[in-house]
Amino acid sequence: MLNFKISNKKIGTNSRCFIVAELSGNHNGDINRIKKMILAAKKANADAIKLQTYTPDTITLKSNKKDFLINKKTPWKKEKNLWYLYKKAHTPYEWHSKIFQFCKKNEILVFSSPFDETAVELLESLKCPAYKIASPEINHLPLIEKIAKTKKPVIISTGLASKREIENAIKILKKYKSFKIILLQCVSAYPSPVEEQNLRKIVTFKKRYNVLSGLSDHTKTNIAPLASVAIGAKVIEKHFKLNDSTKSVDSFFSLNSNEFSDMVKDIRILETALGNGKIEISKSSKKNINSKRSIYVSKKILKGETITAQNIKIVRPGFSLDPKYFNKIIGKKTLINLNIGDRIKFEDLA
Repeated sequence: MLNFKISNKKIGTNSRCFIVAELSGNHNGDINRIKKMILAAKKANADAIKLQTYTPDTITLKSNKKDFLINKKTPWKKEKNLWYLYKKAHTPYEWHSKIFQFCKKNEILVFSSPFDETAVELLESLKCPAYKIASPEINHLPLIEKIAKTKKPVIISTGLASKREIENAIKILKKYKSFKIILLQCVSAYPSPVEEQNLRKIVTFKKRYNVLSGLSDHTKTNIAPLASVAIGAKVIEKHFKLNDSTKSVDSFFSLNSNEFSDMVKDIRILETALGNGKIEISKSSKKNINSKRSIYVSKKILKGETITAQNIKIVRPGFSLDPKYFNKIIGKKTLINLNIGDRIKFEDLA
């Protein structure tokens, strides 16, 4: 399906781009801050808010063994281990109902990325309208199956996905008749290098899998989102933070509210520039239609004389006879006197 809705928002080949503000862990464990972020994202004209639904215990183990320690080369090297990182970043389950109610009250769409089956159950109880499968969950097949059974729209991030894993995920979704699928090109690096974006995958996804496609962007500029929309992206997701100096687990690669607003404005302007693809002269260009050339008298021609290539010329402006008739009128005799700069009319020729 290439045209469907997430709640009341149309998404499809002929719809405008669906722009998502990913809140992630930028709330810093403060539910009042998350409410401020929601209002700021709405003001910045985001189409939707996205949460991440997990607890530290549903996403990892509380262990200090080597496998669970934070790599010292990552931006999160100050955190003790994975469990403590996710404890710091997670959005508590008990907040979700309040967040969904707050979004409903303030008329902005909200959905989430569940990271295990219990998260899906929670979100289903809140009537979550769509689900995002995060890049690291692409091989979490029980989770994908659980999501598939809801038959709700599914957005899949592909930053860590092989071709086979993408196809396995799509196969599971379709097995349960979950056909509203969007694949997002993504680079799972924070921030991610612009030169690694490979945005043409957005086109490849649509052609190969007959699904909508878009971009989950972790770069620090708007080049990738704008280029993505230009080549057909129907979903853009960016991490969002408030317009202040507060630091959080994801703040270093997130857009603040002003930057996000600017991105949305640029995307909307770009969409108008893309147009409908029809081969036609634009409305504003028609005002200058007569700057084209036409056939004028270039030397005085007396009544009864013959039109030749020496006494007419193709010049600007375009009020006279179209140049396509130049050879057709050569050799014709005039019925009236014609002076330099006169228009050529068929009724003046024998």
